[in-house]
Amino acid sequence: MQELRRHLEAVLMVVDQPVRAHELARALGIDVTVITETLHALAEEYTAQGRGFDLREVADGWRMYSRPESATVVERFLREGQEVRLTQAALETLAVVAYRQPVARGRVSAIRGVNCDGVMRTLVQRGLVEESGQDPETGALLYRTTTYFLERLGLRDLDELPDLAPYLPEDPNDIEGLDRTGE
Repeated sequence: MQELRRHLEAVLMVVDQPVRAHELARALGIDVTVITETLHALAEEYTAQGRGFDLREVADGWRMYSRPESATVVERFLREGQEVRLTQAALETLAVVAYRQPVARGRVSAIRGVNCDGVMRTLVQRGLVEESGQDPETGALLYRTTTYFLERLGLRDLDELPDLAPYLPEDPNDIEGLDRTGE
């Protein structure tokens, strides 16, 4: 019986949606009645022990949930987890897209002097950059910043981006000589 409880807990910890008792029974090769009784016993045990999680039977099956009493802690943890900082490469790539959009990934790589395919994928996954069509001449995908990018920077539109001129050398030919630190 202890082994069954352990197996049920292991499965319930990895599912991302409720799982039906009959699916658990089929996977474990055990009668559905035994599975259902064990799930109810586990749920009661977790409640009696005052655990931070709860085993609930919902319309589509069984699933682990955090307890309502822990909601503020869980929310704070998740919110802080979203505050992941961007790498220097990601910030540089994002700046190129922001100031040159719409721009092809190849052009961004040429400006930065390194391949930026992985960084672009990361920026797309984080919702800061999105595809915005194709270059009519080359067929390359074009990228632009998103409204989420504007929200994160506290901008109403791209016109509020700071002017780059004060940060550029007076002689445009000096740009090629700059290293990554701008010196």
